[in-house]
Amino acid sequence: MTAGPAAATRPRNRRQLIVEAAGQVFSERGYHAASMEGIAARVGISAAALYRHFPNKYALFAEAANVMVDRLVVAVDEAPADAALADVLAAVIRVTVAHRASGGLYRWEARYLERADRGLLRAKFGHVVGRVTEMVRREFPLPDERLRAVAALGVIGSVTMHHTTIGPRRIEDLLLESAMRVVATDPAAAAGSARLVELPAQPVPRTRRAEILAAAIPLFARDGFANVTNVQIAQAVGLAPSAIYRHYPGKVDILVAACLQAAGLLAQAVDRSLHRAADPRRAVTALAAAYVAYSFEHNALTSVAEAELAGLPADLRRPLILAQREHIAVWEQQLRAARPELDSRQARLLVHAGFGVVVEAGRALRWQDTPGHRDAVTALVSGALM
Repeated sequence: MTAGPAAATRPRNRRQLIVEAAGQVFSERGYHAASMEGIAARVGISAAALYRHFPNKYALFAEAANVMVDRLVVAVDEAPADAALADVLAAVIRVTVAHRASGGLYRWEARYLERADRGLLRAKFGHVVGRVTEMVRREFPLPDERLRAVAALGVIGSVTMHHTTIGPRRIEDLLLESAMRVVATDPAAAAGSARLVELPAQPVPRTRRAEILAAAIPLFARDGFANVTNVQIAQAVGLAPSAIYRHYPGKVDILVAACLQAAGLLAQAVDRSLHRAADPRRAVTALAAAYVAYSFEHNALTSVAEAELAGLPADLRRPLILAQREHIAVWEQQLRAARPELDSRQARLLVHAGFGVVVEAGRALRWQDTPGHRDAVTALVSGALM
């Protein structure tokens, strides 16, 4: 009995294709908005065929989350003991750029993993950080070698979080140059910068609507938007769940309000920081200091805005994306004034690299908000950019 046409054409690496497609869909839409049907369609198979490989969405999600980190582990472990740091970072960059569309999965969506799976993922990433830290210590004997290693990996991982298009080779070169500047930066180089930043205060909730928003933000940050219920939000404010609807049509409208509040506070911080800058390089440093201070002070708000934006409906996401683009345009303008050799796309790539430093270094410091931590991260962001 001969196999039919479907069996004859079925690729042998179908499971690998499924995992890669799943990583892309989870990265683009978020865990809860992604569906097995959508992933199957991306691969070009039926949902029934997908379930022959994975019993449910969570099993596929867990494997997709691990695959990217496993690739990074292989990249650092294949290097000989005496390998140059630049060579190892270049290998990590090649892997990350090659799988750019799915590589952002572990960064935000991994919080939906169950505790044991999340611990395994962290251990693998910790191994990568440890190997890079050893090389940073050997080649650049400055303080805080682990923080500098994490920040350099933040530069590299940033490429998975945006869609700026440049040739792959140029992306790799820019990321490597930026990451190497970061590991060579003394975290004390921006000492005192935290004292120069004047952030707008988060609005004091004076209405029921504002109280609901203030209560929802930390819940969204801790548990993820999809896992928080209106009942939980209402309990945090001392309201009946039905009372929420008098102020917000639905939970998603609370999320949009949180994202808009984040965009507004950040825009104010940027305006205040640039007023004090005497030249383009100082303007870039001022932007870095303001963004770092804002990220530490409003961590719950920023993590919600950054992690949940992709899951919003397109019509609600549009004004937030426009605000994000306006913010990046300010950075791009100042960075190109400081570094005229950069074109607009190269500058945007580096701006995102700076944001990547803040995310990973902030996590490494557990977002403990001290002047020393702000100064150190500001120095590393400035190193990534200039």
